Amino acid sequence: MKLKNVAGTERTRIRVTDLAMFCIRGGGCRVAASLIKQHLASVRFGGDSAAPWTPHFDVVVIGGGHAGTEAAAAAARCGSRTLLLTHRVDTIGQMSCNPSFGGIGKGHLMREVDALDGLCSRICDQSGIHYKVLNRRKGPAVWGLRAQIDRKLYKQNMQKEILNTPLLTVQEGAVEDLILTEPEPEHTGKYRVSGVVLADGSTVYAESVVLTTGTFLRGMIVIGLEMHPAGRLGDQPSIGLAQTLEKLGFVVGRLKTGTPPRIAKESVNFSILNKQTPDNPSIPFSFINQTVWIKPEDQLPCYLTHTNPRVDEIVLENLHLNCHVKETTRGPRYCPSIESKVLRFPNRVHQVWLEPEGMDSDLIYPQGLSVTLPAELQEKMITCIRGLENAKMIQPGYGVQYDYMDPRQISPSLETRLVQRLFFAGQINGTTGYEEAAAQGVIAGINASLRVRHKPPFVISRTEGYIGVLIDDLTTLGTNEPYRMFTSRAEFRLSLRPDNADSRLTFRGYKEAGCVSQQRYERASWMKSSLEEGISMLKSIEFLSTKWKNLIPESSISSGKSLPLRALDVLKYEEVDMELLARAVPEPLKKYTQCRELAERLKIEATYESVLFHQQQEIKEVQRDEALQLPKDLDYLTLKDISLSYEVREKLHLSRPQTIGAASRIPGVTAAAIVNLLRFVKTTQQRQAAMNRVPKIDQQLRDTDRLEESQL
Repeated sequence: MKLKNVAGTERTRIRVTDLAMFCIRGGGCRVAASLIKQHLASVRFGGDSAAPWTPHFDVVVIGGGHAGTEAAAAAARCGSRTLLLTHRVDTIGQMSCNPSFGGIGKGHLMREVDALDGLCSRICDQSGIHYKVLNRRKGPAVWGLRAQIDRKLYKQNMQKEILNTPLLTVQEGAVEDLILTEPEPEHTGKYRVSGVVLADGSTVYAESVVLTTGTFLRGMIVIGLEMHPAGRLGDQPSIGLAQTLEKLGFVVGRLKTGTPPRIAKESVNFSILNKQTPDNPSIPFSFINQTVWIKPEDQLPCYLTHTNPRVDEIVLENLHLNCHVKETTRGPRYCPSIESKVLRFPNRVHQVWLEPEGMDSDLIYPQGLSVTLPAELQEKMITCIRGLENAKMIQPGYGVQYDYMDPRQISPSLETRLVQRLFFAGQINGTTGYEEAAAQGVIAGINASLRVRHKPPFVISRTEGYIGVLIDDLTTLGTNEPYRMFTSRAEFRLSLRPDNADSRLTFRGYKEAGCVSQQRYERASWMKSSLEEGISMLKSIEFLSTKWKNLIPESSISSGKSLPLRALDVLKYEEVDMELLARAVPEPLKKYTQCRELAERLKIEATYESVLFHQQQEIKEVQRDEALQLPKDLDYLTLKDISLSYEVREKLHLSRPQTIGAASRIPGVTAAAIVNLLRFVKTTQQRQAAMNRVPKIDQQLRDTDRLEESQL
């Protein structure tokens, strides 16, 4: 189809809407594909191909939520000229649901995003109003950093960061369509994206496009029996883009989520409720921050209350007035609505956390009370709860239903397999939560930039981080309910701790992606060398256990048998920390207590020393499987050189695993199938190696003949 650009010249472009029309009229996408090849052969894109004032960027990111902001900032940090397109600039960084970040598993993701120089951790350290580490009763490998966040402050700080990021431009606009060009022959995919079409008909050209549309794809808000189109309360959904993706052939699913009502702060009787105070000292999210912006004594408390049988009665009596619950669309298993909890766990009492929304906010967020009943019934239910007898509801809770793409259609770099240079991140991939969105956003932004520069993708494996676990689960297993991160999803929890995310990812981000600043790289390098030096020093100091008992009498070291103990072994005792150890042996150890983070990390390294050795062996075995790459162009449905059942072939065809390790994690792919795949890969590699050796042997023979001739 011919479109006129602003200069008035004729340019041949195919939009997805046109492609769909050809698909329908031609009786199949083969007609459209043929037409694309005919009409797009002449399409060029770049600075020379468009009029001088036609917008052209390296990377375009669609959506200004938690995935979009991370993606846009990451692409810009990598050196790409980036455009962030959002419906409204004033909603960039908006916390649509709960006013908190982090938690068990989620705090790990935030530390890893920060290790790659992402934004959310630093912004949380500037915007939190209640910092607390969850799961303290267990080991530090599964501690969950969490903070209540001031909504207004977070949004202000995020917008300030985004609007001042070099190479990043922000523009208001709604994307309705994608511009396609002919695919690159060396990569998989039917088409290649080369830009976007906005609702006003204008176009923006780009080398890579990242979609981070959240709940906006055909979003529908539900309160009681009322439904109306919206991505979130007050914002219009994205209809055209959803239709575009469906017409392209993406497998689309439907999910739902919800949010609680908001309550007036002055109407709550806090005096009779269980009060929870923040940690002292507060632990920052970001590795480059020593402290958070606010002192513990100035932070706000949270309060705990519970539901009761009367709440259950109201829910059960009015299910006929709640179409969100009756929908077959799957909602979040681990953050369910109060209706779901009452139905799944009858006759139980459920926690409700009353969380402040900001330092100067008069709103309370009742965590655990997500509800979609009609507004008047929500208010009736709220006043049945202890401490909320006189509560005034300011905004009702509501449900959101939205489209998502089956994440098995994307690669571990988050690039789609169907459309080259198109990346998905966030809830569009079936996840739930700010942290999961941010983690995908930073990876998508990095890889969108690397793709422009023709560099290898930046992929984090399951053995390297929770981000790797998240993406591998999505791309290998898919999801039919909103996916949330937990520590239990990671096989190597003792190695993938919140404290060591910088040592796992910062150096890779700096060297391979260029997304890490010099300041952060130097900070991580200092910490790495200090840890190595400290551990070496602790291993070198050795006394008999009786002497250690005399030096540290408060320790539980047994003095029954006099055995040699290293300082590192002494540090493993629960009651011994670096401060205590340095008082016992001040001369070499005192300097390691001057940095709180270093002292804490030395303690953690000592705690896990013995078990980490065994886990590292397991990690190496997994990495060997991950190193066995499967050919990208394998046609599993027609491959004849390998014995696989049709069911296994279908699963492999759908998921397109890149390694033997990824194939082994696909449900339904049997151990026998993996063995056959492994045999096939090794045979293929040997055959390729033999073919590569033949030219070298021929060259050597020719060189020998020439030498003999010259000698004669």
